[in-house]
Amino acid sequence: MSDPYASRTAVHEQRVDGFGTFRVLPLDAERDAGVLHRWVSEERAAFWGMNGLTREQVAGIYAHMDTLDTHHALLLVRDGEPAALLQTYEPDADRVGECYEVRPGDLGIHLLLAPAGADGARPGWTSALIAVITAYVFGTLGRTRIVIDPDVRNDKAIARFVKQGFTAGPEVVLPEIDLPDVYLPEKRAQLAFLDREVAFPG
Repeated sequence: MSDPYASRTAVHEQRVDGFGTFRVLPLDAERDAGVLHRWVSEERAAFWGMNGLTREQVAGIYAHMDTLDTHHALLLVRDGEPAALLQTYEPDADRVGECYEVRPGDLGIHLLLAPAGADGARPGWTSALIAVITAYVFGTLGRTRIVIDPDVRNDKAIARFVKQGFTAGPEVVLPEIDLPDVYLPEKRAQLAFLDREVAFPG
């Protein structure tokens, strides 16, 4: 089967034993809108905040993000199959920056996993994805700390990151944002952090 993503230039590529080759691609808002719309429309993605949006609305959100220097959307593809949506952002250009002391070298991320395939969830799958993401953030981008801010009710996501070495920080309230191009309701979030030295000791 041909790889529909083969012609796209990756910003990071990594082979993970037992899982195949992962490529991190800059998101194409229009071309990838169908995949993203399916993912964010599922009940499990309720905390992503896009349930009920049309494909065109999802495409519009990511087209707007593509105009920003501080926020980026990336598609993780494993052997030609989309595996996850990764969003990165500069914390001091985001509402989370109002809720903790931002350090030089910090990078915020949001991660949405693709739904499990017909065979169900694979043991170690999340660890493989996070290994690729940490290699990209700490290696390719040269950052020193990852910041996450999942909804406090999203127990699965919080547990997933803590299992991968993240240290839980404070619970905070991210303020509402109401701008012409973006609306985000107030959010109670659990901050957590991963230092480069923890992810890559020695």
